[in-house]
Amino acid sequence: MKNPVGPILRMGDQIEDVIQAIRDDNPGQEIEVIDRGSYVRVQGDACVRVTQDTLRHYLGADYEIRSFGTMMSSFAGRVVTSSEEIVWEKIKRDTPEGELVR
Repeated sequence: MKNPVGPILRMGDQIEDVIQAIRDDNPGQEIEVIDRGSYVRVQGDACVRVTQDTLRHYLGADYEIRSFGTMMSSFAGRVVTSSEEIVWEKIKRDTPEGELVR
């Protein structure tokens, strides 16, 4: 995976449902799950999203996407949130990687 982005989630009872929601919202993309015991890194290449509708499908009709922040301890990439979805995307750089920005 060249540009891994996505959430880092605290381990909990809902983790498998959240991972499945992320997989459903990113069809055709490889979603890598790295279990570190107390947390799980969920990542895809360059852009990963999850929607409130899909989270509600797995976690219940009253689930609010703003609750997602309580289980996300960190993330890779840039995160863009709205009332309907969360998107993690590659950070665009103006300079080549490894070059110092002045």
